[in-house]
Amino acid sequence: MPRRPRTPNTALANLMQSGGIGNAQLARRVNAAGRELGLTLHYDKTTVSHWLSGSVPAPERRPAVAEALSRLLGRPVTCAEIGWETPPTEELDTVAGVIDLSRADMDPSRRGLLKAGMYAASLTVPTFAAFTVRAEAADHKTAASTGRTVHVGASDVETVRMMTDKIADILDQVGAGHARPMAAAFLVNTVGTYLRASGTERVQRDMKAAAADLVYLTGWMAMYENRQGLGQQYYLKALELAGEAEDHLTYCRTLRGMSLQATHLGHGKKGLDLADSAAEAAPVAGPRLVAFLRGQQAAAAAMTGDRATAFTRLRETEEALARADNRRDAVGGYDQAAYHFHEAHVRWHLMDPEGSIKALRRSNAVRSPLERQGRLHCLGVIAERQFRMRHVEAACETWATFLDEHVTIASARGDEHLSTMLKELPAYRKVAGVRDLEERARQVARLKAA
Repeated sequence: MPRRPRTPNTALANLMQSGGIGNAQLARRVNAAGRELGLTLHYDKTTVSHWLSGSVPAPERRPAVAEALSRLLGRPVTCAEIGWETPPTEELDTVAGVIDLSRADMDPSRRGLLKAGMYAASLTVPTFAAFTVRAEAADHKTAASTGRTVHVGASDVETVRMMTDKIADILDQVGAGHARPMAAAFLVNTVGTYLRASGTERVQRDMKAAAADLVYLTGWMAMYENRQGLGQQYYLKALELAGEAEDHLTYCRTLRGMSLQATHLGHGKKGLDLADSAAEAAPVAGPRLVAFLRGQQAAAAAMTGDRATAFTRLRETEEALARADNRRDAVGGYDQAAYHFHEAHVRWHLMDPEGSIKALRRSNAVRSPLERQGRLHCLGVIAERQFRMRHVEAACETWATFLDEHVTIASARGDEHLSTMLKELPAYRKVAGVRDLEERARQVARLKAA
C-alpha cells in the first residue's frame, strides 16, 4: 500500500526562518532541552529535515522542541504554533493555552472559527481548591526550565497591570472592537514571555495574578463583542491563572463575569449558580466587591422569577455601595451606574418596565463621560424597551441619540442595537420622523460596513 504523502510543515519553517535557526542548531538545542525534561534524545539535522517535510515527533518529545524554539526565539512557542497537536502534558499547561488562544484571536484567518465557537451552558467550572494540584505542577515545570534568559521582577508585574488599565480605558472610550486585538497581542508578545520567565516565587505568582486580570478583561470584551465561545474560553483561562496564583479575588471576579455572560444569553439558573459561586468563593470582601457580587446575584435571581431574593440582593448592593470609597477600578469596578443598570435588569424581568426605563436613565445620568461604550449600550437598551412598550416616539428620540454616539465607537453590541432599529422601524414609517431616522440609521450602517 503506498505511503500517504506528507504535508510540509510551513509553520515550523517560518519559525526557524524568523530566527535564522539552522537544522543542526535546532537539533542540538532540542537534545539539551530534552535532557532537562528527563528525555534522552539524539536528534540531528536530518531529523529536523524530516520534521520540515511533515513528520511529527512522539507526543512526549514535542515539548522539548517547543522549549528549544522558545529559547532560540526569546519568546514562548507552543506545539500548536509549530503545527503539531497539543500533547497531553501541554494540555495542562495554562500558559500555553493562553498563548494559543490569544494567538488564534490575533489571526484573521482563524477569527471565523473562533466566532463560531459555541458557548457551553452545561460547562462544569472547577472549584478554587481544584487548582492546587495544577499550581504545584506549574511550579515544577518552571523549576525544570533552567535555560531561561528572561528574568522578571515587580516592575514587570506593574507593567502588565498598567497596560491592563490602559486597555480598559480604551475599551470604555472607543469600544471592544479596538481594545481586544491590543489585549490579545500584548498577551502573546509580552505577557506570555513574562509567564515563562524566571523570578522569585512571589513575583511569579503576582505575574499570574496580573495576567489573570488581563485575560478576564479580554474574555469580557469577547463576550461583549458576541464572541461567546471565545469569551468563555478566556474566562476559563483566567480562572486557571487565578487559581495557580492563589488569587481568590480574580477567581470570584471571573465567576461573576461568567454569570453575566450566562444571564445575557438567557440562562438565568446557570447565571444564578455562577453568581452564588462567585460570592461563596470571595475572600473577606470590602463593600465595593460585595456590591459587585450582590448586583449580579440580584440580576440572575430576577431572571429565575425569585422576586424576594432579587430585591433583597439589590438592597444589599445599594447598602454596600453606600459604604464604598470613590475609587474607580479599571477592571472589575462597580459604581452607581452599574448599580442602576442592575436595578433596571431586575425591574424589567419582574414586570416593572416603567421602573426599568427610569433606572436605565439614572444609570446614564451618573455614568462617567469616559464610559462611552457603556453609555451607548444603555441607550440601545432604553430604545428597545421603549419600542416594546409601544412608546414609538420616545424610542425614536433615544435612537437618535444612540446614532450620535455609535458613529465613533467600535462595538458589536452597538451594531446589534442598530440592526434591531433597522428591523423595527419600517413598520412605523407613517409616524412623524421615522422615515428620516431610518434613513440616517442606514447611513450609519453603511459607514460601519465600509
